[in-house]
Amino acid sequence: MTKSLESSSRRDFLKSTGKVGALLAIGFSLPWQQGQAATITKIDTTSSLAGLELNPYILINDDGQIVLFNARPDMGQGTYQSLPLLLAEELEVDLSQVQIRNTDGQGKYGAQLSGGSSSIRTRWQPMRKAGAAVKEMLITAASKKWNVPTTDCYAQLGKVYHKPSGKSYTYGELVEEASKLEVPKNPKLKDPKDFRLLGKSVPRPEIPSKINGTAVFGIDAEVPGMLYASIQRSPTILGKVKSIDSAEAMKVKGVKKVVKTERKMPHRAVEAVAVVADTYWAALKARKALKIQWDAEGSDKTSTDAYYANLRQLAQKDGIDYPEKVGDFKGAFQKATKKLEASYETPFLAHAPLEPENATVWVQGDKVEVWAPIQGPDGLIQQLSAYLKIKPENVKVNVPFMGGAFGRKAYFDYVMEAAHISKQLNAPIKVIWTREDDMTQGPFRPGMLDRLEGAIDEKGALVAHHHQIVGSSIQHQVFGVPLKDKADDWAHETANFEDSPYDIANRKLSFNLAETDIPILWWRSVYSSTTAFGQESFMDELAHAAQIDPLAFRLEMLADSPRFSRVLQTLAKKSNYHQKLPNNQAIGIAVARSFGTIAAHAITVSKQGKGVKIEKVVSVIDCGMTVNPDNIKAQTEGNIVMGLTAAIKNGITIKDGITEQTNFHEYNVMRINEMPATEIHIIDSTEEPGGVGEPGLPPIAPALCNAIFNLTGKRLRNLPINLDEIG
Repeated sequence: MTKSLESSSRRDFLKSTGKVGALLAIGFSLPWQQGQAATITKIDTTSSLAGLELNPYILINDDGQIVLFNARPDMGQGTYQSLPLLLAEELEVDLSQVQIRNTDGQGKYGAQLSGGSSSIRTRWQPMRKAGAAVKEMLITAASKKWNVPTTDCYAQLGKVYHKPSGKSYTYGELVEEASKLEVPKNPKLKDPKDFRLLGKSVPRPEIPSKINGTAVFGIDAEVPGMLYASIQRSPTILGKVKSIDSAEAMKVKGVKKVVKTERKMPHRAVEAVAVVADTYWAALKARKALKIQWDAEGSDKTSTDAYYANLRQLAQKDGIDYPEKVGDFKGAFQKATKKLEASYETPFLAHAPLEPENATVWVQGDKVEVWAPIQGPDGLIQQLSAYLKIKPENVKVNVPFMGGAFGRKAYFDYVMEAAHISKQLNAPIKVIWTREDDMTQGPFRPGMLDRLEGAIDEKGALVAHHHQIVGSSIQHQVFGVPLKDKADDWAHETANFEDSPYDIANRKLSFNLAETDIPILWWRSVYSSTTAFGQESFMDELAHAAQIDPLAFRLEMLADSPRFSRVLQTLAKKSNYHQKLPNNQAIGIAVARSFGTIAAHAITVSKQGKGVKIEKVVSVIDCGMTVNPDNIKAQTEGNIVMGLTAAIKNGITIKDGITEQTNFHEYNVMRINEMPATEIHIIDSTEEPGGVGEPGLPPIAPALCNAIFNLTGKRLRNLPINLDEIG
């Protein structure tokens, strides 16, 4: 089936209407600093009609066609529905009445990166405000046409009604009049109690197309004259080409050329060899026939064993303290009679999205067009324009659906590869990574070590606490942030005092940087997936040392944090935490706040021969006001799967510079028959929305290991664990 990627331009919208008439186009500019209000703007449609493409968030023409724009690429987390739903709620339309299109990276849309569970958190007010402004303009336009007060009018399902007479105008019939009005600066937003769509289980509009195969993903892109490229990279990740023998490769039918290319990573570029052919299979077959000699340039000495040995050495040294600290940890710790110390290790992990990295790029002189599954079209425009040394406005990005990403597709090396080859061949090039490419080349979630110290007084109170984070830095490697005298202010996610507000008299956090050439990047929930393991496992260790129930131990220190307390108390109730379990079962808990949301899990485990079986996961999540509860449950279920996989399946290991896991037979993921029963409970809240794509993951591993300790008495501090061999 041939599929084409839909453009999000206003010009295409006008073409699709079959005429050029009146148009109401509304957008907004987002503030640069937190706490500032967004500014709603009306787009100059006159200049648009003259040929200047402008892309607001809401387009309505006089035929009544409505387009709502999604400013965050959808990788399965549901932004294709959730962001337009914010507009639709205030605009008083159903999604069945509108077209939804993705934005294309232009600066007027603000930040367009899908990541950090930030989409709803940052757009909750601005997008609702834009929808409310358009509704007010349409109501005003109707009141003028009827010559009645605006208070006699209301909007509903794409029409404005006159209450006394029952007369109505469609939005299309009001566009010409509304487009002449000033945009309300402070439109009234709906009271949440009056929401018709938000907070309700609204079917996701893209699901039918994903089921019947008509949805367009990046890997579906087809461009006239397109050639395929399959790239052989150094087996040691970092390496240089010494020689290429392409004789056998060129004999494969359909092969056009073998060229030297490069993989441009943020921290360095490495050489590679590309086979270009008229089909993907020809390119892949010929690639396997290449004979290349590589220079590892010293990277053959890289290993994860050496990396962790370095972490353990660094953990014995003082780190750089974070500014947030209370009391005198060192003094309180030295005076205490009951002290605990423990270290926790988490592995490198691959992202392994179902759709591997791919990009179709056509470089034509000083202009380039891209069709690719990416998490941030605006970031790609900046990086690609700098890489090709062309103006940002000459980069056009088409954004399709993504078949998973988990952070990987915010790293644009695969797009640069396609651009580098396209420039050489003067043709559109489609690069597709194999699963082995994806698994072995990285970037990976960084392996980390968390060393914790705590002191208990004679009453069982935690009086001193130190969390030392040791590992490589995404900020440092990917973004070039100098960390010689500064702690990485991303790495303490979930362990910082805001995210983990335990009331402890003497407390501090510190960080030790471990340099590495292994490519690293954020992975679902970023550092929260590593820091929470140490933070919440150690909290249980401290509770047992104090001979206090782990739930009661936490609640005592969270007395001044009502949202945390409510989550934990709800978890205790929903999981029957206080109920006596059979002798062969035990329950463990953990709680963590990340990306503005509090999540807690209670995991029940049972003895299974020499091992342990995960019986049930009960989850409670407080993400503030909600958009779609079904999506929150789906994302939390996904987090449970990924969190358990990261805890009980093997991670990524590197020996002699080569990644040892090449595909899913060596890098295992949980299978459906391994999935425990789950219950997910959403706290009813009027707080501002938090994220939901990632917060459910961090508490999984500590809750599991705490449960295993309660069952077996064995404290597991290094991930992954083997459930079959716990004993």
